[in-house]
Amino acid sequence: MAWTRALDERVRGARRDAGAGFVEYAGLMILIAGIFVAIDSLGLDGLISGAVLDAITNVIGG
Repeated sequence: MAWTRALDERVRGARRDAGAGFVEYAGLMILIAGIFVAIDSLGLDGLISGAVLDAITNVIGG
């Protein structure tokens, strides 16, 4: 009977979301890596850094 109770807990119960945090973290890391790859492959890294430099220059008045 113990194995049926354990199976019932896994299907319906308390530990059903065990490991979900790792999966969500891994998915987020894959998404962030994809964004960085897209920025690099499209050549937007220079454009973005130039825009940030211009914004900083405007703020500090240089």
